[in-house]
Amino acid sequence: MIVKRNPLREKKRRWLNRFAICSLAGISLLGALPFLFISVYVVSMGFGALNWDFFTMIPKGPGEAGGGMANSILGSGALIFLGSIGGIPWGMAVGIYLSEYSRGKTSKILRFVVDLLASVPSIVIGIFIYGLIVMRYGFSAYAGGASLMMIMIPVVARSTEEMLKLVPGHIREAGLALGIPRWKVVLRIVVPGAKMGIITGVMLAVARVAGETAPLLFTSFGNQFHSRSLGQATASMPVQIYTFAKSGFYDWERQAWAGALVLVLFVVVINLFTRILLRPRGVGNEH
Repeated sequence: MIVKRNPLREKKRRWLNRFAICSLAGISLLGALPFLFISVYVVSMGFGALNWDFFTMIPKGPGEAGGGMANSILGSGALIFLGSIGGIPWGMAVGIYLSEYSRGKTSKILRFVVDLLASVPSIVIGIFIYGLIVMRYGFSAYAGGASLMMIMIPVVARSTEEMLKLVPGHIREAGLALGIPRWKVVLRIVVPGAKMGIITGVMLAVARVAGETAPLLFTSFGNQFHSRSLGQATASMPVQIYTFAKSGFYDWERQAWAGALVLVLFVVVINLFTRILLRPRGVGNEH
């Protein structure tokens, strides 16, 4: 059967194709604009307040000029570390189970619960940890880390599950055909095959909890000084930024913008570091 060419229809199809590609490119650029606007504004407001004292000194008293956020920077590092050592392996284990072992109704129920946990407002998680830990043992870095861990678990779990699903099934079948136990196939073949996506998901989870304020108000609370132990109330950058931003003191407001800039830079740096570290060796273009 010979199909007769219609030049007018082909020309129309090409123009529609170009229009669709241009529209998608424009929408993609619009999606990146908010981050660019936020970054430029935060840099313009906060860069002038960045100095050596900001990273090495604790906050001055209300209305006093100078000081810094050294205690908050160290406190945020401790809170993120505590949240990560529990949230990352726990979330990855859930993701591996959902992708490789869970089937039927159990899989649907677990996936539904994980999605519900991911959609719970962070302030609710903060109140829950407040009732569970803080009311018994007081404000502490442990309580703050527990709240961040609960936020990280569903993010890491869902990203791990989706990345593992992208690994072709015949790779699993080849490993099993060689007589390798299923758990070894999963841990030594499937997970390494999806490590780029998994670590990207982990970094997104870390970046998200780095800026959480509401749960830390109920758990680690805050501290104007360096904490002597993880069992004490601990300063964090989001809470310090919140406190300084609403203080009404000019110097504290400048430092709040500087703290926001440091948080943005932290997120950018860990994303760049991850991409550089996991860049395919000997491959010119990343697909």
